[in-house]
Amino acid sequence: MAGAGTVTAREIITSYDGPKLRIMEVCGTHTHEIFRLGIRKLLPEQIELISGPGCPVCVTQVGFIDEAVLLALDHHATVCTFGDLVRVPGTEMSLAGARAKGARVQVVYSPLDAVDYAAGHPEEQVVFLSVGFETTTPASCLAVEQAMERGLTNFSLLTANKTMPSAYQALKGSADVFLYPGHVNAITGTAVCEALTEQGVSGVVTGFTAAEILTALALAIKKSREGKPFFVNAYPRVVTREGSVEARTLMDRLLEPCDTEWRGLGVIPGSGVRLREAYAAYDARKKFALPEIRGRGNPACRCGDVLQGKCRPCDCKVFGTGCTPEHPVGACMVSNEGACSAYYQYGGDNNA
Repeated sequence: MAGAGTVTAREIITSYDGPKLRIMEVCGTHTHEIFRLGIRKLLPEQIELISGPGCPVCVTQVGFIDEAVLLALDHHATVCTFGDLVRVPGTEMSLAGARAKGARVQVVYSPLDAVDYAAGHPEEQVVFLSVGFETTTPASCLAVEQAMERGLTNFSLLTANKTMPSAYQALKGSADVFLYPGHVNAITGTAVCEALTEQGVSGVVTGFTAAEILTALALAIKKSREGKPFFVNAYPRVVTREGSVEARTLMDRLLEPCDTEWRGLGVIPGSGVRLREAYAAYDARKKFALPEIRGRGNPACRCGDVLQGKCRPCDCKVFGTGCTPEHPVGACMVSNEGACSAYYQYGGDNNA
């Protein structure tokens, strides 16, 4: 309860009458929570919330889906994956389409489940589709270590893991303020975001409750008035400056940086990770000698523009007509963290 004379976060937001302020909610979970909680309805017209590239399924390149389909159909591997990826369209088909043709596609809830599946099915080659950011990547590393400890030779990863700092740099100028995803910063710490202020990038890291999001938006408004780049950790109960040293040590031990493609952003140097040579036996691309595949997305889909904050999902001509959750044209409509999915579910336009 605010004391006498105290201005609440909600009051700071609703009373804003300054210049136009574009705030990018980088994380797809923030996008969905902001809609679900009705926070967009509080915003004055000068504040625009735009979606960013923080949905791991959404930024995964089309070619990765094509590789997974190739493994399933041509190499007869069992593909283990999170459920969201099954319906993401590839160039010719999705994994759901491959499964309809007889491919083995298993939905799992953790990469460790895929290791257990491989142990129980030694006659099958099992490939886990490893996607995500710093939050989920450590679990894939643990899966490789566990497979090694159990002596499994029929388990490997197809990696499309990405790191967020390079994406922030690539999107510099797309928004006035980034709403940083708290769960990512719980791993990376805050030093990276603090350093980004020296490049003119402002941001607030926050959690996912109504109070946390409102506080972050109010802080973004207040700090923006000062006219200089800033960073605020508004999620101190989870995020520390050093982050999770153990998780980063694990990733550094097994993985090395590489260039990787982001849907909509193109190839960002050094923004991906791949298994080090010492773990090549668990790298599906090397194990199956996969050719380089350049996927082709549906030209009607504007997921790439949505992920860069260049348009709203409802600006896409196929949104809600040719592209729905039941019949998705692009990844942003498939994923539970996708901006298009959020706009469709909650009937959103710019400030709905």
